[in-house]
Amino acid sequence: MPSNPFLFYRCLLTGFLVLATCEILVASPEQGSQEQGSAALSSYLLGPDDQFVIHALDAEEINEKPVRVGSDGMISLPMIGRMKVAGMTIEQVEDELKKRLQSYLQHPEISVSVHEFRSQTVSVIGSVKNPGTIQVRGQKRLVEILSLAGGIADDAGHSLKITRQRQWGPIPLPNSSIDSTGQFNIAEVNLKTLIDAETPEENIPVMPNDVISIPRGELVFVIGDVKKSGGVVLKRQDRITVLQALSLAEGLERTASPKKARILRSTPGAVKRTEEPVDLKAMLAGQANDVTLSADDILFVPGSKSRTGLLQTLQAVSAVAVTIAVW
Repeated sequence: MPSNPFLFYRCLLTGFLVLATCEILVASPEQGSQEQGSAALSSYLLGPDDQFVIHALDAEEINEKPVRVGSDGMISLPMIGRMKVAGMTIEQVEDELKKRLQSYLQHPEISVSVHEFRSQTVSVIGSVKNPGTIQVRGQKRLVEILSLAGGIADDAGHSLKITRQRQWGPIPLPNSSIDSTGQFNIAEVNLKTLIDAETPEENIPVMPNDVISIPRGELVFVIGDVKKSGGVVLKRQDRITVLQALSLAEGLERTASPKKARILRSTPGAVKRTEEPVDLKAMLAGQANDVTLSADDILFVPGSKSRTGLLQTLQAVSAVAVTIAVW
């Protein structure tokens, strides 16, 4: 034991206080997220079917009892009566309850906590069957929201984008980032792995006012003397080969001239497309290597009696009714 016990215990206490102060100052990212979540809850506007709990000292009639907001936005409570809460924040509800309880209690102590979100708006735009705003009841995840939007359209690309207000905290995905305005968090999800349940961790809960956008996939066109002219969506990869595209076009017509086929390819900054000859006959016979097509490429297969040039080919492209082939 030191010669001065009082000084020893004083130093020990000072050390504990320093450590506690450091723990407070060095807040973890998780704590920051919780603070953002609390800020989001404070700005959340209650709506029909939301459920909250009132904590009221000295008011057993309403204390610790779940309250559900009616379809008309009203609640009904003992001592309080009917009260409209739809469109109000939690703080506003607390203030109104305190005012009404002042007739019974001198200094009413009231707090409200949301027990269940049942009313929230989510926007789904882009390549879904029923794009628009969805009024969601209860906690929903990405796959459920896509289902409520009618499912993925045939021309959908390979990913979806989530845009979330920063007040709800960061999106729980590795590629989450803040947009240039600093007001939103954004993240992308691979559609194929999400729908195929290969990455269940990406099936994240959706928050109020989320915007889920699914861009249309890039296309490769197959036109000319084929059985099914149209566009092939590059859904699950960025490229497709000539023979794969030809297969999705259901093959050649009997009148086709496969040795005279060509790829029309656009070049950045160029007005006209370049032409690349393709010998489909040799490819089909295994005598020539398959060729990779990129987004916006056009595979043109002329007929055996066709004398059309590049100009007529491009006219055919503009005239073709694009049929989406699911790939």
